[in-house]
Amino acid sequence: MFTGIVEETGLVELIKPTGKSIELTVRTKVCGRGLRLGASLAVNGCCLTVVKLASRGPYRLARFDLLKETWKRTNLQFAEPGSLVNLERPLRTDGSLGGHFVTGHIDGLGTITRWERIGLDHMLDIAVPRDVMRYVVFKGSIALDGISLTVAAVKKKGFRVWIIPHTHEVTALRERKVGDAINLEADLIGKYVEKFVAARKRR
Repeated sequence: MFTGIVEETGLVELIKPTGKSIELTVRTKVCGRGLRLGASLAVNGCCLTVVKLASRGPYRLARFDLLKETWKRTNLQFAEPGSLVNLERPLRTDGSLGGHFVTGHIDGLGTITRWERIGLDHMLDIAVPRDVMRYVVFKGSIALDGISLTVAAVKKKGFRVWIIPHTHEVTALRERKVGDAINLEADLIGKYVEKFVAARKRR
């Protein structure tokens, strides 16, 4: 379980397809502290398992094995060496829930349709698949590339969020442009409410 509060941007070092999976190696610093084999790490909002660790000066290199399903469902398929990715360690039981409950299970890919600076902030419009759009509500929570954000406006086929300068500076959003794919995870609470209501209707 994560909170959507990005701790740092990691740098993609290597992407290597193998017979059954894709090896992804990311350079970390903050999130590398105390990281162990078998631990979970959210990479662009996608919960991945550390399968190998190595040190390089002040950095740690974390390797993950991505299943083809993960590769197809997330924007990690578009990453390349040198790309920035958002990183977050799992929520500790004694930690602070600064964002919202984020599972690290990506629901689908959105597409950036508008991305511009207005004053000190940035306005970001996302086109969203229908099966994710049904969970998007005005002033509700949603995770974009693992970043906990608040929906500022709901449109017919997408939504808008506002990005404050701090979020723009410390996340991989600063590399994004119109047309880029972005990982979407809808609010977990909405999914459970939908299932509960559907079950009651069948009674």
